[in-house]
Amino acid sequence: MSFRRGVVRQSKFRHVFAQAWKPEQCLDDVRVTRVTWEGPLCAANPKFIAIIVEAGGGGSFLVLPLSKSGRIDQNTPAVCGHSAPVLDVQWCPHDDNLIASASEDCTVKVWHIPDGGLSSAMTEAAVTLEGHSKRVGILAWHPSALNILLSAGCDNVLCVWDVGTGEQVYRLADVHMDLIYSVSWNREGSAVCTTSKDKALRVIDPRRSTVLKVREKAHEGTRPMRAVFLSDGKILTTGFSRMSERQLALWDTADLSEPMIMQEMDTSNGVLLPFYDPDTSMVYLCGKGDCTIRYFEVTEEPPYVHFLNLYSSKEPQRGAGFLSKRGVDVNKCEIARFYKLHERKVEPISMTVPRKSDLFQGDLYPDTAGLEPALLAEDWIAGQDAPPLLVSLSGGYSTPSSKQQEVLRSRTKLLSQGSPESPMQSPVGSCSAVPLEMDAEGPCVASPTPGSVTDGEQVRREEERLCDVLKEVQALRALVLSQGQRIEQLEQQLARFEEGEV
Repeated sequence: MSFRRGVVRQSKFRHVFAQAWKPEQCLDDVRVTRVTWEGPLCAANPKFIAIIVEAGGGGSFLVLPLSKSGRIDQNTPAVCGHSAPVLDVQWCPHDDNLIASASEDCTVKVWHIPDGGLSSAMTEAAVTLEGHSKRVGILAWHPSALNILLSAGCDNVLCVWDVGTGEQVYRLADVHMDLIYSVSWNREGSAVCTTSKDKALRVIDPRRSTVLKVREKAHEGTRPMRAVFLSDGKILTTGFSRMSERQLALWDTADLSEPMIMQEMDTSNGVLLPFYDPDTSMVYLCGKGDCTIRYFEVTEEPPYVHFLNLYSSKEPQRGAGFLSKRGVDVNKCEIARFYKLHERKVEPISMTVPRKSDLFQGDLYPDTAGLEPALLAEDWIAGQDAPPLLVSLSGGYSTPSSKQQEVLRSRTKLLSQGSPESPMQSPVGSCSAVPLEMDAEGPCVASPTPGSVTDGEQVRREEERLCDVLKEVQALRALVLSQGQRIEQLEQQLARFEEGEV
């Protein structure tokens, strides 16, 4: 694949530097699954990394704290509640302790991982979702609505679930006549785009079970396609030409008759997995079996998709996990991180933009999607849409403790789906000393115990303390921002003085 480099284009991402971590910082002796499925086989968030591993007589995946490194003991506890190999795992965007898994046993299970990781093998899921007649290989959480999860199976059916109640709220059985290859939500969660074995690219409204747009033969080749919604509503696809050349294409959803751009890259059988970062408008392409990771920037001006660079190593990748932006190290100007799966190793790879200043680089880190959902499940089902609520990464991001009771609030049916002895895996460090009640308006609330203060006085005091703390935090944040701006101005003045402009 040849890219034109005649005119130097101005972009702060032209010099993104990719570097693998040191060997002692990798995860060693991890038996990555050998299942023949064209998925990433890995998922990461600011707390944990989940890796689908080999399992005898069932399916399992490892969940390890993000800080974990070195050799992984073969007796390390795993999540092993599926009766057949696991094909996909996805972390909930609104609770870093909730993860969904899809398996060849035709089920989707949602698990609650305690803070700190697993101390013993986990076999009882918080929720089990049954509705597919064949193996389930694709999962996609709604980007802004609480508890909405989409699954796609080899029965060519799309199912939309309310995880809180365990109910299937939408079932799209007549849209795809062939195997579904990929599913991606748009930014507001009002539509999904899919690719399938019939080579068609579809834009679907799941609540009305209707196909809004369709493009037949988006890529001519017979190998699997992938598609991902961009934040501006466009769709980026990867696929193959009739001559088995790997392709990258950008589509405008207003008119799918012709691609905005179609680029041919190379000739290889490895399926290109696209990972999109809406904050930087960058797309990373990881080919299964490749030794490289390519990255591009998507802009409004032609040719729209600009090749930046590629990371190359000696060992091919069997899959890759893309870390949520909330987990990157802003102090090192890290804009993305991958967890590259080898046959027996997991290798972190950091993408950084080198900067001389030690200050927070606001242009590299616009506000990103936070944990707080913009909508409740019932709001989205009723027809509401909203983009994700954003948080600032200034000063870094600290991961909060488990919010399982809040994420699954007002969902009493969930408790009855667990085992009688332990309906849900209790989060380590949660309010375990007293009984918990599900509160429709907020997180877990301790039930009153005999002799305790139960009137409104205690509640009022807690609210006053919380308000005081919030005011102090806001004042400190304002002070930090103002001082940061002042230091930045002084540095600019110093730079002009050193260059002789003053």
